[in-house]
Amino acid sequence: MKVKLIVDGGAMAPGPSVAQQLGPMGINIGKVISDVNQATSGFKGMKVPVELDVDGKTKTYTIKVSSPPVAELIKKEIGAEKGSGEALKVKVGNIAFERVVFIAQTKLPSLLAKDMKAAVKLVTGTCVSLGVLIDNKEAKDIEKDIDSGKYDKEIKNIITEATPEKKKDLEKHFNEVKARQEREKKAAEEAKAAEEAAKAAAATAAGTAAPGAAPAAAPAAGATPVAAAPAAKEEKKPAKK
Repeated sequence: MKVKLIVDGGAMAPGPSVAQQLGPMGINIGKVISDVNQATSGFKGMKVPVELDVDGKTKTYTIKVSSPPVAELIKKEIGAEKGSGEALKVKVGNIAFERVVFIAQTKLPSLLAKDMKAAVKLVTGTCVSLGVLIDNKEAKDIEKDIDSGKYDKEIKNIITEATPEKKKDLEKHFNEVKARQEREKKAAEEAKAAEEAAKAAAATAAGTAAPGAAPAAAPAAGATPVAAAPAAKEEKKPAKK
């Protein structure tokens, strides 16, 4: 019987899902976890697909480890824990095109891509959705460059390593991008706080415009105002003789 799992590379841990799938098979779950962690130790910090082929009679098993999803490989390259929640506005990394080629080469056997160029475009598309720059540019612009043939040399020769100078330039550029994003975020937060403070002040001013005074009741629609009754005259008493 085959069991498919997605585990943390080198850090698979016991849990309800694992116990539910492996418990009924009567195999040693602790040993399975230890063996899987050893098999996936090279993918620490990433989610890794693992397939266990279990023999129910002998209680033995084999472990097949697949390469992590493209998104996990990209995040590892840029040192990010997760992608951007606002990919069009907020960027989480800046990857060299050569490393995009490396990821495409790694995943090519399992990708629905007819050739290396198509695989590179699939990886580039994932960079778009994650909010990752490529060579200091928007990933969607890199897709156009790939179509125009700008990166044919890197793709054809499968160049997977960027020069130290390029790596340094990419890091410098992304640091500038991060600083700008932080400034914009801070400005937006300050503007929102100021707006909320202004609303609170307006509400307070409206509530204290006439301290202690109860609002006058409006007359009912169509009612005729009634004149106040004249004050009673004080009765004069005859003076004593």
